[in-house]
Amino acid sequence: MNRIALTDARIIVPVRNGGARWREAAAALRRHVPAPDRVVVVDSDSSDGSAEAALQQGFTVERIDVRDFNHGRTRQEAVKRHCGGVPFAILLTQDAVLEGGESLPAILAAFEDAQVGAAYGRQLPHAGAHAVAVYANSVNYPAESETRSLQDAARLGVKAAYLSNSFAAYRVSALEQCGGFPEHLILGEDTYVAMRMLKSGWRVRYCAAARVFHSHDYTLTEDLERFFDYGVLHAQCPELLAFGNPEAAGLRLLGGEMRHIGRVQPVLLPQVLARAALKYVGYKLGRSHSRLPVSVSRRLSMTKRFWDAVPPS
Repeated sequence: MNRIALTDARIIVPVRNGGARWREAAAALRRHVPAPDRVVVVDSDSSDGSAEAALQQGFTVERIDVRDFNHGRTRQEAVKRHCGGVPFAILLTQDAVLEGGESLPAILAAFEDAQVGAAYGRQLPHAGAHAVAVYANSVNYPAESETRSLQDAARLGVKAAYLSNSFAAYRVSALEQCGGFPEHLILGEDTYVAMRMLKSGWRVRYCAAARVFHSHDYTLTEDLERFFDYGVLHAQCPELLAFGNPEAAGLRLLGGEMRHIGRVQPVLLPQVLARAALKYVGYKLGRSHSRLPVSVSRRLSMTKRFWDAVPPS
């Protein structure tokens, strides 16, 4: 079977003050994309020269008001504007750096299976990443590829619908069939689409050969904020919980994390426990965000601009 060509896809990257990491990511993209104008950068009022850095690489740049940015809507509008006539859309975030020249062809190769509606690549930790981030990447992005269908939910729980727009690709027709990226969610537009695809009979492919460098060294406060947002997501989209109990999955992850950190850097074990406690508190508060004043939710959230569109309570 012939490999799917890069000319069959558009690459979409939302950017907001991406800094040095974005310049590194942009340079890697330019090295591995023969036609740079097929890379669409949606810049949200960057003040650090991120848009200019994209233009220097020959990318197509669209500027939007930062107040208009929305995880789902911004991506969906970019797909509508730029993916007409091409069958695939590749999405990246500004801090995901392609590992090599095979990453883009490898993720597109997933669609040689006509039942695959979406695919995502392996995320390797950035150099110098915190041990906790290194472990999280190893669990979420293993060395073995797999293709998941709805039947795998019984085995994998909520992980069956796992997908990350830090490096993902979509069959545009499948994305349209499933309603596109939602604009009502605080985050998780990628997971939501994966869930809709699985329920519609499509498959999701994890491509271990499609690699980017991407990881986060969150502070304790940022861990709480991030998991507050996950809690909000699950309150907004309870259909995800039908796949499995995320709290049980979190406990399993914690057990593995403690065993790993205990072997490689035991001095961090108190921090691992503190992070776990803050994640749990953040998640439970997020699940109950409707009972909180919007001002409190905004303070607890990592996605603070989301709350600007929520009526005060």
